Amino acid sequence: MRDATETIVGFARTLRAAGGAAGPDRVQAMLAALDHLDVLDPAGVYWAGRLTLCAGPDDLARYDRVFAAYFSGAVPRPGRRPPRVAVRRTAAVPTGDDGAGRPAEDLRPATASGVEVLRDRDVARLGPAERAEVDRLIALLSAAAEPRRSRRFAPAPAGRPDPGRTVRETLRRGGEISLLRHRAHRTRPRRVVLLIDVSGSMSPYADALLRFAHAAARSGGRAVEVFSAGTRLTRLTRELRHRDPDAAMAAVSAAIPDWSGGTRLGEELKEFLDRFGQRGLARGAVVVIASDGWERGDAGLLGAQMARLHRLAHRVVWANPHKARPGYEPLTAGMAAALPHVDDFTSGHSLGALEELARIITGARGKGKGARPAAQPPRSRFGGRGGSSPLGKEGARPAAQPPHVRSGGRGGSSPLEKEGRHARRAR
Repeated sequence: MRDATETIVGFARTLRAAGGAAGPDRVQAMLAALDHLDVLDPAGVYWAGRLTLCAGPDDLARYDRVFAAYFSGAVPRPGRRPPRVAVRRTAAVPTGDDGAGRPAEDLRPATASGVEVLRDRDVARLGPAERAEVDRLIALLSAAAEPRRSRRFAPAPAGRPDPGRTVRETLRRGGEISLLRHRAHRTRPRRVVLLIDVSGSMSPYADALLRFAHAAARSGGRAVEVFSAGTRLTRLTRELRHRDPDAAMAAVSAAIPDWSGGTRLGEELKEFLDRFGQRGLARGAVVVIASDGWERGDAGLLGAQMARLHRLAHRVVWANPHKARPGYEPLTAGMAAALPHVDDFTSGHSLGALEELARIITGARGKGKGARPAAQPPRSRFGGRGGSSPLGKEGARPAAQPPHVRSGGRGGSSPLEKEGRHARRAR
């Protein structure tokens, strides 16, 4: 029974990574239901999971997709209604043998038995069949960021008092004081921007990372923007709107002119910020850079642009596939220049690492800034790290100066101060 339990737990983890509400209590309920059913019957397993792992109608289509992908079969559609089963939730997920005498090997479907193994395998070392399976599971991931609070207000059942609506309601009632009306900030989707390094050193991982970007674009809708970075910057958002992952990858391959070329991240990041950052794509967004940090250009330029990006973005995430290698240290000039301005440093080399990256984007691994990498330069006296701007991470102003010696002259502001003010408003 232990193998069957591991299979169901792995299926629930995949469903949860795809955006489902498959928490531990629901997994326990499914296992309890399977105690009363034949675990070798696909229809019984399907309906047990559908009735316990889905929180509402919105989860049904997602459940069907994940079930078909995980167990490599069509979704069972029995002609009769499933039997009613009384489920009693237990305090913990059972892990021992149930003593039923069934062979453990028969309880786990052939493909599901390899999913947990594939989850931690480096995608650069997978065979064609294993890579196809991982690609199918990557397509199920959900990476939509949590909503951000807008400065606009909307009517709400609770929150701040709304004097205008309260007075208008009172006048409509002929001066009779009615209930106090309230308002609250609107919410809007937080933008997610992904910059994928497609240089030669990243070629073993570029396809998997672009497929992850496709899954993020499908789950996040118009709030997700994707760019490739190598020797030039290419916007890929339109190409990744295709529903079919393979069609999207074909469109991306035709759109990228610098596959397996060099890397000039500093120049490409500067171009991105000059063309798109000030217009709002980076301001208040979760920005993900997937690169190994091998910079052929000026590492100082990369560090300066990362500091600029960090002032504008809500969160900066760096995914380096080489981070998962034993003994890895960020010793390349590009990584050393970029890391002081990174909030989350992860790997992205495997299916499990991409699931972790999706959790970081959605905010499941902590909200706001502060989850910085372990090894970083000491904090400077201005509150930044590694020689960052005197404005620091939050765009704070320097100490007060007489009007005639401020950065922008008498009564003026420098572009750096304006950028810091814009960053504060975006958050």
